[in-house]
Amino acid sequence: MKNRPLQKDLFFSKTGEYLNHYLPNQVHKSPKTIKTYRDALTVFRRYLLEKRGISIKDFRFEDCTHELLLDYLAFLLESGHKPTSCNNRMAAVKSYLWYAADDDISIQGIALAASRVKRIREPKINRPIIKEDAFNALLTAPPPTKLGIRDRTIMILLYDTAIRVSELIDLNVASVNLKASPPYIHVHGKGDKERIVVMTDRTAGHLNKYNGLYHSGEYATHDMPLFYTVIRGHMGRMSPGNVERIINKYAAKIRPEHPDLSEHVHPHMFRRTRATNLYQDGVDLELVSRILGHSSTITTRIYATPSVEMMRRAMESKADGSQTEEKLWSDDEEELAKICGLR
Repeated sequence: MKNRPLQKDLFFSKTGEYLNHYLPNQVHKSPKTIKTYRDALTVFRRYLLEKRGISIKDFRFEDCTHELLLDYLAFLLESGHKPTSCNNRMAAVKSYLWYAADDDISIQGIALAASRVKRIREPKINRPIIKEDAFNALLTAPPPTKLGIRDRTIMILLYDTAIRVSELIDLNVASVNLKASPPYIHVHGKGDKERIVVMTDRTAGHLNKYNGLYHSGEYATHDMPLFYTVIRGHMGRMSPGNVERIINKYAAKIRPEHPDLSEHVHPHMFRRTRATNLYQDGVDLELVSRILGHSSTITTRIYATPSVEMMRRAMESKADGSQTEEKLWSDDEEELAKICGLR
């Protein structure tokens, strides 16, 4: 019995023509490149079936949403794929969608939404965090003077809330609510996005002490910068460079006792250290992502370095499991994959 072609609104209805005719004959892709695209679309097909329970004969173009593709990227990362591999597999899906959109105008909006899925940034080889003993020394390094109290408050707030240095210096007096339970700050983040970030009572206590010194009298207005500098009588918002110099002043002071501390300690290390500590303490990655103000957990995974204890628990749980393999796809599904030019 001859198999009938898939309905035109089904996502994989055009993959056979795309892989076997369009890529080699119209855009003259090499056999190696075509194999890469075929493998990428096959991995996507298997993700749909294994993780979402969606068959080739049920998945439509309209089901290929921006949110689904973000989840697919997260799945690839969790499966151990490197960022480059994830980006290449996503590029194949995007390319196929634009091919399909050229033939059917109703798919153009879907292809456009897919094109807005951002590439995963390659994490730098070395993304150091501040070790606990060095971090504690850093926070206790400022003297009990007015400037020292300001400097300690800045470092504590950077770590506790995990905000970016740009978000820190954009805070106004009105951005802080110390009377709420729990106390919080109102942050204006990247992409003009706003979010509420709670803080610990300990941090709120430091901020309250700081406000008493720096926001009384003429400096008590709500629209004033929370952290500012006064140069020759002129008050201005503190700059990222100011914050960086403050941190490195104390880093230099404690480095003789903590030689492993990075040569240059930048404000983002406070954010990275906090995110890593939260993750390793068992806080769900989705919640860590919300605290950091990320639009998805994909970016947050850069900070998600498992601790030795986490890896030990994972290994122990795997050791108790059964190693029997089950067939994931029915014969019918495999046959449909072959019809679509996939594996």
